[in-house]
Amino acid sequence: MTDPTARTGWRPPLCRRRGGRAAWAAQRPTWRAARPALIADALKRASARPSGNWFVVAAAREVRAGGPPYGRTVGGVEVVLWRSPGGTPHAGPGVCPHLGAPLRESRVVCGTLVCHWHGLALDGGPFAGWEPYPVYDDGVLVWVRLDAVGGEEPTRRPVVPERPAAAGALDAVYTAVGRCEPQDVVANRLDPWHGAWFHPYSFVDLTVARPPRGEEDDVFVVDVSFRVTGRFVVPVRAEFSAPEPRTVVMRITDGEGAGSVVETHATPLTGEADAKPRTAVIEAVVAASDRRGFALARAVAPALRPLVRRTAGRLWRDDLAYAERRWELRSTGRFPG
Repeated sequence: MTDPTARTGWRPPLCRRRGGRAAWAAQRPTWRAARPALIADALKRASARPSGNWFVVAAAREVRAGGPPYGRTVGGVEVVLWRSPGGTPHAGPGVCPHLGAPLRESRVVCGTLVCHWHGLALDGGPFAGWEPYPVYDDGVLVWVRLDAVGGEEPTRRPVVPERPAAAGALDAVYTAVGRCEPQDVVANRLDPWHGAWFHPYSFVDLTVARPPRGEEDDVFVVDVSFRVTGRFVVPVRAEFSAPEPRTVVMRITDGEGAGSVVETHATPLTGEADAKPRTAVIEAVVAASDRRGFALARAVAPALRPLVRRTAGRLWRDDLAYAERRWELRSTGRFPG
């Protein structure tokens, strides 16, 4: 019989897993391959890359033209964001320079941020001791540059990962907060071996086909199947890389949704010396597909985004436990890695 895939390029999105649903304990152990030194070296190389002092603060949709101001604390610094009527984002200190009012609780009137204590009005430019921060909207996420927090050589733009073209993609952003430091979140993502063991409800048949080979080839190549239901899975090949210190990108390179990315951004909420650090995980899923049915998915994107966020939330309940445990052991000198 002729293979229709060979003639038309069509491929089924689902595969029936051979051998049925394997028991969790029957998996091949991955602890020998997940060498602590390998993960630590990948983390060290990621930490050494420049960020230009840019931090992801919110999903672009959370900072709305005509909406209220948006507040986020980054590295112990209060930040306020809002948009002008034309959509231009503005950002700056979240503390009013007059008497310290929390500007995140103020109002935006015709594109001007008006302090709700005494009416000090900010149009986004320097005024009365208030100095704006550089801000960048990449279409999915909003970044703010905080030179005093980052301490690096500043850059004009953040390191934004390559993504599918916006016109043909569906994006969703999930945010969670954990008691850990950004490096603990990044270390979690640079340990793909834990996937099928720690998240058996989502992943199966995970194999790290190629670990990083050093600075020139600093990518994890992973073969994994996403569990859909029962014996049906979606097998893909994906690459994990860290383009800057607080970002890890998973990119599907082969299989269903090739080109789609999941960006995990770790933004410190507390200062560097805080005894109880807190980190925001801001994860952007940017999905694309060449299937005709994907156009329908994009058309109903507002209904699908909560489902995407719910899936990410289930994974991050586990992964934040991993990151928080790592920080707890590190902070008490007990981390074996």
